[in-house]
Amino acid sequence: MLFVGPSGVGKTHLAVAALKCLAGKGIRCLFCDYRELLKQIQNSYDPSVQTTELELLRPVFETEVVLLDDLGAVKPSEWVWDTVSIILNTRYNEKRTTLITSNFLDGPSAAVEAMPAVRRVVREETLGDRIGERMRSRLFEMCRLVVVNGRDYRQKFRAAQ
Repeated sequence: MLFVGPSGVGKTHLAVAALKCLAGKGIRCLFCDYRELLKQIQNSYDPSVQTTELELLRPVFETEVVLLDDLGAVKPSEWVWDTVSIILNTRYNEKRTTLITSNFLDGPSAAVEAMPAVRRVVREETLGDRIGERMRSRLFEMCRLVVVNGRDYRQKFRAAQ
């Protein structure tokens, strides 16, 4: 499942609830914060760190159900796109269930839309912009899209205090 919608509407809450339900039935599950996972992988390139990229990714590849939270939160670069590609393709090829949340709504990248640079500046970034068109296409092959709308719970909660 791919949960998309604005910040604070409960995407992670829903995905974690599904993960807990599955774990309660004895299914091996793993929660991964996308940003934290990328930082850990980058740190593994430091020779003083005693872990490898593969050691970090093995649980992500092998766990039956993985929740990848906040996909697209890191500015895209070739390295980020390659890393996301490795993770998603491996899970797809192994037919493993992947739950994903993202604050970026579905839509093609600005490059695919052949949008002039002036319009790109004022346009909101889409999932295609953040993870690349190839991975966006793969997500829609492997996931059901769940659009979560509503008011930002965190802002509502703060206002009530």
